[in-house]
Amino acid sequence: MANPLASDLDAMRRLLESQAHPGRYAQRFHVVPPVGWLNDPNGLCQLGDTFHAFFQYSPFNAEGGVKMWGHVTSPDLVTWSYEGAALYPDQPFDVSGVYSGCAFVKDGTMHVFYTGNVKREDDENYDYVNSGREANTIHVETKDGFNFGPKRVVMDNSDYPADVTEHVRDPKVWEFEGRYYMVQGARKQDDSGEVLIFVSDDLAHWELVNRVTSCTSFGYMWECPDYFELPDPDPLHDHKLLRVLSVSPQGLHGGDWDRRNVYQSGYFVVRGDITGTCWLKPFALWDAGFDFYAPQTFETAGGKRRILIGWMGMPDEPAYTNPTIEDGWQHCFTIPREVTALHGRVRQWPVHELEWHRTDERSATGELTASDTQTFDLLVEGIGDETFEATIGGGLRLSWDGDVFRMVFTDDKVGAGRVQRYEHLDDLTNVRVVGDTSSVEVFVNDGELTFSTRYYPDTYSLSVSSPGALIQLWGLDV
Repeated sequence: MANPLASDLDAMRRLLESQAHPGRYAQRFHVVPPVGWLNDPNGLCQLGDTFHAFFQYSPFNAEGGVKMWGHVTSPDLVTWSYEGAALYPDQPFDVSGVYSGCAFVKDGTMHVFYTGNVKREDDENYDYVNSGREANTIHVETKDGFNFGPKRVVMDNSDYPADVTEHVRDPKVWEFEGRYYMVQGARKQDDSGEVLIFVSDDLAHWELVNRVTSCTSFGYMWECPDYFELPDPDPLHDHKLLRVLSVSPQGLHGGDWDRRNVYQSGYFVVRGDITGTCWLKPFALWDAGFDFYAPQTFETAGGKRRILIGWMGMPDEPAYTNPTIEDGWQHCFTIPREVTALHGRVRQWPVHELEWHRTDERSATGELTASDTQTFDLLVEGIGDETFEATIGGGLRLSWDGDVFRMVFTDDKVGAGRVQRYEHLDDLTNVRVVGDTSSVEVFVNDGELTFSTRYYPDTYSLSVSSPGALIQLWGLDV
């Protein structure tokens, strides 16, 4: 590693990782940092037969710090191998952090784009919003996902509209009909969020072609944007495609937003052309639980599947904590989820590869109780007009009363400050719950609604009650 700053950061990282002890709440099949802090998933892609995922990584501080990109690989989206750190903040244009971005694969080359963050003190009035920050868009290539070429700045503050602040970040790139497109999240000077749309013929020179926002102000910043199209059998949609713009808006408040997370992640269905005239349908949450933010999607080889991975965490949330900080690490990814569309709505479901690891099937009608459920996969079907209730780890309760689906912590130690999340739900047909050592992910009505959370039980147990429903439970051996 030629750059001396990168060499020193690498040596310090390796030393800390060699001393790591993940502790009792170490996850079995979720991506976690070896040490320190993990946040946004970055650079998700498939190169050859290998899946690559990068993550915002602060190995020197379990509560955040200097950002680099950690790297994991997988042959099957379930078993992950940690590969070290891929990109360090070692240049003048990314010295304050290798921030979030994407990977785009073309002809056997992985093209990585990310935000190079620079914080500087221009004068005594800098606020890191309208002054004092550089948001550089960086492009770097690799043939194997491990050895990267030189970093190149393809956009800087001067390339963004004059009425946006210095908060422009998180590039996501795709190809369509021989041209390349990029979305970036932005915060305008009037404290409203939007997505900037750029186009390029060569991945090096980018032109702003559109700015997409809601009709009324919807938060002050739209982070981690993503755009993709899904087949949808609903004939009302143009060409039977559902056009999806995913964003993580900050600054939503009032009404239902006050009972939800401090920041949200969700999507707009787009009508029209995102590079031209278009409008957005109402915002829908990706996940209604406690721990979910900054998701990113990618297509598997040949465009066969669209896979989503989110950060199972929440920034700037003072109410709850994670006991893993005591063991020197914090946060994880969600399990990879296949994203599909049906009748104008997006659905999420755990990738089918997870089912390969099912063991020890148990089934019952109406009620089921089990112990030693540290890792499990639960499916409850045929709920109909009846109620549903499940208690997990002695302190996490899921329920539906015919009107509202709730995720409630009845034990503060298990929830570590988390209390309640709920959404109105008229009908309930099925519920799937996937549990790992310190996480629970809930998929309602074939993934039409999801709830994700971390949890920290003393003992592992599970009880389910839903009159007349078929209950199936498996262990997960990963």
